[in-house]
Amino acid sequence: MSDRRGLSVHDRPTGVRTDRPTVAVVDGFGSASRLTQAFQAAGHDCVRVQSAVDIPEYYRRELDLSRYAANIVHHGDVSATVGLLAAYRPRAVIAGSEQGVELADALGAAAGLPGNGTALSYARRTKDAQIATIAAAGLPATRQLPVRDADQLAAWHRKVGGRVVVKPIRSARNDGVHICDTPAESVAAYLRIRSAVNDFGHRNEGVVAQEYLTGTEFVVNTVSWRGRHRVTDTWRYSKIDINGVRDRIIGIRSVPPTEACWTVLRRYAFAVLDALDIRYGPAHLEIIITGAGPRLVEVGARLCGSDVARYAVLATGESQIDRTVQAYLDGDRFLAEIDAPYRCDAHAAMAFLVAPVEGRLKGYPLLDQVERLDSYRGRSVRVQPGELLRRTVDDSSEPLAVGLAHADAATVEKDLNTICYLDGPGFYEVEEDDNG
Repeated sequence: MSDRRGLSVHDRPTGVRTDRPTVAVVDGFGSASRLTQAFQAAGHDCVRVQSAVDIPEYYRRELDLSRYAANIVHHGDVSATVGLLAAYRPRAVIAGSEQGVELADALGAAAGLPGNGTALSYARRTKDAQIATIAAAGLPATRQLPVRDADQLAAWHRKVGGRVVVKPIRSARNDGVHICDTPAESVAAYLRIRSAVNDFGHRNEGVVAQEYLTGTEFVVNTVSWRGRHRVTDTWRYSKIDINGVRDRIIGIRSVPPTEACWTVLRRYAFAVLDALDIRYGPAHLEIIITGAGPRLVEVGARLCGSDVARYAVLATGESQIDRTVQAYLDGDRFLAEIDAPYRCDAHAAMAFLVAPVEGRLKGYPLLDQVERLDSYRGRSVRVQPGELLRRTVDDSSEPLAVGLAHADAATVEKDLNTICYLDGPGFYEVEEDDNG
């Protein structure tokens, strides 16, 4: 149905109650499906807000509107969308994915609901503005250049020396990220990025160049309420160079609080959250510990993706999902538990496979060996037999993810290494591509 301003609302799916309290989720893609399930289990229905009329192709295939009491399509008028939401009396507005961050801030502020406000929305969503904001707050930050033209970039690269990273100021899932060794490579990357359409279906709005950070990269996932923060899970990245891509992430391993880096990461992450005024809800931070200390890669004011929450629960007994639900539905209890000891029930990891071949996929002939590993807990297949397999160069071309968990850290590490060993040309049975 639609109202007189042309704002459309998806018909309510059958069987979904609307007499219960509701929570609005803006651009509920990916891991947001688990969030909606958790709110529903806690007695709340979810209303989905779609930030644009057109859904990006990558997300379209995974969207299941049956999880929502309604789907409201935003047409650019915040007050009109708030008016449509008012019929469902939401008690919170939460970003379900990266592209929903700014609209969630705007809708929450306009509706008078707890949220992060709009003053720093742009910085929370834009990579160069994030770094500039935390640097202005006195935090250690990477050197960077908002790129205006090729000559400026080449001169900056020569001055910085060594390796640099060139990427869109707004993107997700490693889309458009280039690691460059020479000014010529940086310029070529800039020219490709500036004219490209990103995974959200929009032409890139700008390009930033940053110094390449040497060190180990970590993920810190948090939930905040009234300006106080809790770490729910922490992970260490494993990377390799493959398929012409440097630093391709092939896995993550959980980091318990007994490791010395955990306290350093927690302290720096909380300072970043404060600098960006992330006072409510989940956040996903990527931080590299360099020889000079921690440096922010980027932060998303939303849930971590890749089904990480499922394996966080196996490691720590909690995740961003359940702590987000707790914060919004019982903030006092969340605050009472905010400094409770961080559990370590097990050790967990996820392997993100990297296809070195492409063609029409017939099957994964070695998958049964993965399933027999002691720590194997599940998998997420993104390329099914019969579909076209591409060489993996970013998250969108990742064919398969595997989750591991075990009481013994060495077992998890061994199994993760075993998957990395198996993940070669023999892991994929393909037909020759029609175009190849």
